[in-house]
Amino acid sequence: MSLLPRTAEEFSSAEYWEKFFKKRGEKAFEWYGDYHKLCGVLHKYIKVQDKVLVVGCGSSELSEQMYDVGYKHLTNIDISETVVTHMNQRNAERRPGLTFQQVDATRTPYEEASYQVALDKGTLDAMASEEGGALARGMLAEVGRVLRVAGRYVCVTLAQESVIRLAVELFVQLGWAVRLHCLQGDAEDDSFALPVFVLVCTKFRQPMATPLLEMCLGEDGAPTRLAQVAELLSAVREHQAYSVLRKRLRTSTDAGSSPSLTLCHAHTGLPRYTLTVQDCPPGAKVPRSNHFAIFIVPQGSDTAWLYSAAEGRRQLAASANFRRLVVVAMHRNQEYEDMQAVQAELSPMVMDLAPPGMPANQQVPFLSVGGDLGWREEVSRGVSELSGEFCVENVRGEDGALYRRLVFLSNAALVQSESRLLPSNSAASSHKKKNKKKVKPAAAPSASSTCLSVDSGFLCCAHHEVMVAGLAMLGVGTPEAKGAPLSVLLVGLGGGGLPQFLRDFVPEVTVEVVELDPVVLQVAKDWFGFRPDQRLTVTLGDGLERICALEEEGARLFDAVMFDVDSKDSSVGMSCPPAAFVEASILQKVSRLLSSRGVFILNLVCRDSSLRTSVRERVSATFPTVLSRKVEGEVNEVLLCSRGASGTSDAARFLRSLREAGAGLQGALVSGSRSETSSRPNIDIAELLKDLKVETS
Repeated sequence: MSLLPRTAEEFSSAEYWEKFFKKRGEKAFEWYGDYHKLCGVLHKYIKVQDKVLVVGCGSSELSEQMYDVGYKHLTNIDISETVVTHMNQRNAERRPGLTFQQVDATRTPYEEASYQVALDKGTLDAMASEEGGALARGMLAEVGRVLRVAGRYVCVTLAQESVIRLAVELFVQLGWAVRLHCLQGDAEDDSFALPVFVLVCTKFRQPMATPLLEMCLGEDGAPTRLAQVAELLSAVREHQAYSVLRKRLRTSTDAGSSPSLTLCHAHTGLPRYTLTVQDCPPGAKVPRSNHFAIFIVPQGSDTAWLYSAAEGRRQLAASANFRRLVVVAMHRNQEYEDMQAVQAELSPMVMDLAPPGMPANQQVPFLSVGGDLGWREEVSRGVSELSGEFCVENVRGEDGALYRRLVFLSNAALVQSESRLLPSNSAASSHKKKNKKKVKPAAAPSASSTCLSVDSGFLCCAHHEVMVAGLAMLGVGTPEAKGAPLSVLLVGLGGGGLPQFLRDFVPEVTVEVVELDPVVLQVAKDWFGFRPDQRLTVTLGDGLERICALEEEGARLFDAVMFDVDSKDSSVGMSCPPAAFVEASILQKVSRLLSSRGVFILNLVCRDSSLRTSVRERVSATFPTVLSRKVEGEVNEVLLCSRGASGTSDAARFLRSLREAGAGLQGALVSGSRSETSSRPNIDIAELLKDLKVETS
């Protein structure tokens, strides 16, 4: 419908509502619902014996229907003489006790405290736009005058923001209790998409010192207490946006969009489920009976590409082969009993999201991986002044193994760091992640968190593996480099998995890590098995400042400089590294910090193709030889950069010699294992060097 807003924010727009009321037409008040839709909430707040003032009655049938079921004390007023004459004539014989009077609602002739209820169906909505709201304020003031103590103003409204704010703020100032019911319509009803609200304001003898604001879903929904008017307005917008989304989903399909919504816990208000809708593309060969399905993402797997990325969900939907698939992710800090309990919790609202043409009695299948909810355990939570709130959690992967993750909750879909866990007393007979077989996960691990240790030989991040493989450019493990010391400068600690791997398995290595956030360092020590020593040191501070200081001192050179640092600026299409780290001046300083055989290794995560090209050009201008390797299924690519002669003249020969050096690196990693660690390096250098590409300037 042309009257529906394009975004939830438009519900706050005065221009939208002005256009809405101009276009609503003569049958507008049908959208507010008739007696049969409203009777549940009306009977809740209006007793049959109450004296009721119906404000701005118009030609609505509501008063007539209420009279017919026993409400005999109704006084109907309207400013239009035509309407009043018509309604009196229409009801003279059938309803002789139902009176209609021509009265200005802002100046009524009635005595103070003479009514128990003032009933308003759409009048406030119509008056609020007149005279800058002065007319509506006058009407509400008059309502307050004629109502008795414990009397109620019951207003049926579409809850445009300016109207609700006007009324609620006025009654809060008067010390009244305010409750708002959201009456969602039938999803199959094609007449209108916006929900109708019923505002109930109760007059107190003594004004309340603290505002009492409540929101209810439906006529009998449990009230949710809200602290501020702004929270109430936000809740209204959410219900309106959901109603519009539900209408769109029930009347059309769109494979190009993936709308999502978050369901919150009824009592705590905390997010519990996030639902993302994915439709199949037009022309897809879907079995006739496969209308609709729900896919439950296992706990701990919600950050996986298949479930968190738009393209991943499209592939998941294509594999499931339903007209519409709803992907459900469970939130942290929530308890979930089992799959049956989750299905029971979601089932009441599932049909709201069903595609058009879905048979009413069609059973909706719930899909999952192995029929299990997965397992996730939060082991620590804290706040960093630099990065905000974070949590450390243990999860069980689809391979059945346990993993520990660091997640910053400002971007909860992104795993900042990840390590595999082993029982502390077990031998590290670990297997390669890429070849892991899926097993049905148990409900929880047999070992407690305190009995688990980090497997330092297992790099969960594929780009870390490539960065390690890049050391083959230094000839590590070759006879020529045997016994030669190796110095590494790494900017960006994370959980410490990469520097700890280098320290544990690369012979004769010394590593300096530069980390800006002291909280991240502490988390790495406490939860990710990071163990600094004389050969693995940490400098707390800004990475750029450290590079500039080292270059200015000129006392130290490094065989490898690695950048693995993320950006906090989400407005730039490059999330790693921050843009300042790849400015030409910094790249030149990095070059001057390298030894004669040195290599610069950059983890680049850039979704902006033009920005990526610019970065590559700057890197190539500083380093004659640049190799690149994309990480499968991720945006990451790793650049291996050398100051040596360009390898582009004979790329095939250059890559062949590098792969030969890789065999030496593989052997060195195995032989260089520290005696104090039971882990062994789980990395295939030859495989990692296969897809290297020599970049041309």
